[in-house]
Amino acid sequence: MPSVFVQGRPVDSYPPLAPEARRGKVRRITEVGEEVLHKPCRDVTEFGPDLAALIDDMFLTMYIADGAGLAANQAGVDLRLFVYDCPDDEGVRHVGHTVNPVLEALDPAGRRLLDAGEGCLSVPGAVMDVPRPDRAVVRGLDKEGRPLVVEGTGYFARCLAHETDHVNGHVYLDRLSKRERKDALRQVADRRDEVLARRAANIEALSA
Repeated sequence: MPSVFVQGRPVDSYPPLAPEARRGKVRRITEVGEEVLHKPCRDVTEFGPDLAALIDDMFLTMYIADGAGLAANQAGVDLRLFVYDCPDDEGVRHVGHTVNPVLEALDPAGRRLLDAGEGCLSVPGAVMDVPRPDRAVVRGLDKEGRPLVVEGTGYFARCLAHETDHVNGHVYLDRLSKRERKDALRQVADRRDEVLARRAANIEALSA
């Protein structure tokens, strides 16, 4: 089994950070409560240098925040797009981007729900158990407009479902009970400053 998949395809080797990040600029990450996170995003209809530059920015922003995935609306842009650099439960690394993603509906008979801790860069500092299927298939396009299919299991399946939720205008808090949501927001209140300070330190280290 290859140890890295890029855009859903196996590769022999890959650098620690996606090359896109070297071209990117850090963007502010939006937080729960901001309108752009709570409405469905617009389809991407223009493929070109502006889209490629946004993807570069999103990769760098994701790495600065120590994230495994980032949707465009988390970077303040109302478009159906996400990037990821995420391991699965077997330790295989998955790197890529997906434009206009659609999460395939799986046959309930063939799927298993896993309860596991889930965080979000837009809910800084909170981690809550969220049930997600153990497998995910996302169909979309790459930045050139070519059709793309990405499949994931375990933690990477969770990432694909989480990021597709984002472009549909949902954060993982929407999947929690009222009591659990309060608990998550309490965690944010306690830990947000520490998380943002760590991101600021990463930015400073990058520019040093």
